[in-house]
Amino acid sequence: MRSVRATRYVHPLREGGSLPALIEVDGGDLFVAKWRGAGQGATALVAEVIVGVLARALALPVPQLAILELGDELGRTERDPEIAELLRASVGSNFGLGWIAGAIGYDAAARTPVDDDLAARIVAFDAYVMNVDRTARNPNLLWAQEQLWLIDHGAALYWHHGWDGALDRPARRFERVKDHVLLPQAGDLAAAGAWLVAAIDDAVLEAAVRAVPAAWLASDDVDARRAAYLAMLRARRDQAAAFVEEAVRARAGV
Repeated sequence: MRSVRATRYVHPLREGGSLPALIEVDGGDLFVAKWRGAGQGATALVAEVIVGVLARALALPVPQLAILELGDELGRTERDPEIAELLRASVGSNFGLGWIAGAIGYDAAARTPVDDDLAARIVAFDAYVMNVDRTARNPNLLWAQEQLWLIDHGAALYWHHGWDGALDRPARRFERVKDHVLLPQAGDLAAAGAWLVAAIDDAVLEAAVRAVPAAWLASDDVDARRAAYLAMLRARRDQAAAFVEEAVRARAGV
């Protein structure tokens, strides 16, 4: 995953509760920054990296990912006290998501057509990572140039909040899949589940966990923490039948 350095704070994106921002980086590219010093802390950024890397490995449409390095200079020059405090608390590594120029939020009410196979794969993937933030009210989907983009995965992997590293019911169903914004458009969910299991091999999982900066793992034994994430993700993949069955049941009721 690319590493970039923040060079200019363009403007805040105040629709996000954690006050993300549009940031220019070395080389001139624009990224949406998610801050380690925000209320959800580094745990949300761990989810952003793991889920984002997995999604891109599966060729799901996720913008470019980056570790965004922030020095102390932006916090010193920022006039807004709330933003300045957040920047000072976030010096070091943060998460960056490539800016999609001209994108608009996906509106379920507009009934924008999405390929049914893609919709099914996104539903299956979100059930796997237990992403609670893909509802009609808050879809975290963008539409640009006739393409759908998946963004904002900090609320996924919700089992890792306050987690002690033990296997935590990896076969649990994901009942909130019934609220997934793409469920009504999803095609063959059983086929999507089989695709998911085949595509997420151990090498893919290892790469996703390895991409997380050590400083975000909040552990005296970083290697053990990475191993715990890997074990949980592997076990959930191997128990995919449970969450796929739940999605199929929910789809039948739509």
